[in-house]
Amino acid sequence: MSTKDWAKSSFSKGGADNCVECRSHDRAVRMRDTQHQDLGHLEFGAAEWGRFIRGVRADSL
Repeated sequence: MSTKDWAKSSFSKGGADNCVECRSHDRAVRMRDTQHQDLGHLEFGAAEWGRFIRGVRADSL
């Protein structure tokens, strides 16, 4: 898996040290810490990711 397959969060601005990256993979989304890519990633199913995104948009997290 190459680095170019990952997209950095739009909230990661100007060298902040709390960046995350996401990548779609099959029917899931993978998320990792930009600064610690060697520690692996978290993987979320489509339904779980959808609930997370709705929660973020509703500012309920």
